[in-house]
Amino acid sequence: FILSAGTLGFVASLVIYLMYKDRGPFVRQNAANSLNIQIAMGIGVVISWIMILTIILSPIGVLGLIAVAIWGCVLHALAAVKANNGEWYKPPMTPDFVK
Repeated sequence: FILSAGTLGFVASLVIYLMYKDRGPFVRQNAANSLNIQIAMGIGVVISWIMILTIILSPIGVLGLIAVAIWGCVLHALAAVKANNGEWYKPPMTPDFVK
């Protein structure tokens, strides 16, 4: 996410989802959650960059990029801990793009 400025973070999640989605409902749900978080982050990054490019909204866009990065890291960390404990988890404020 950081090295690609937020544009390629979804590739790893997509590869994991496509490779391991048939290993059971728990693995499929966690892979889908990761992909959903990445897609939501991508949308947030695009909106933030559009704001940055409009000059008037640049400060809000920069804050948006920071907020999206922190939000994504926190959600991924929470989801990883829940998955490690064997608990089902639905990330908050994340639409179900992939089920």
